[in-house]
Amino acid sequence: MTDTIFLSGLTAECIIGIWDWERKVRQKVVIDLEMRADVRRAAASDHIDDTLDYKKVSKRLQQFVEQSQFQLVETLTDRIAQLVITEFGVPAVKVRLNKQGALRGSRDVGIVIERRREDYLPSGPGGST
Repeated sequence: MTDTIFLSGLTAECIIGIWDWERKVRQKVVIDLEMRADVRRAAASDHIDDTLDYKKVSKRLQQFVEQSQFQLVETLTDRIAQLVITEFGVPAVKVRLNKQGALRGSRDVGIVIERRREDYLPSGPGGST
């Protein structure tokens, strides 16, 4: 499957960072997603119920991020990937998280990760994620 539904430039404010001042001030993060999805059924039916509803994804992510209080962008980015995969049934996702202005002299700083459904399956008996 080579179909991708993307969402670019989704913004949210959250507590993110390791420094004392960062634990007190909400900072803006910008999220780009590439979500694998088979869109053939939706293309044939022309009905929203047969595809990934990116409006629902966007609203859920904004809610999640705004309530989060992680120290590392790595953690937040991984949790975003996990949420998209587990709550929306996406088989694979690429997440780019940008913490603009986090580094003096640089416009953008952040992380890009790719995850698959298998990355969040329990591992063996009594498994963990």
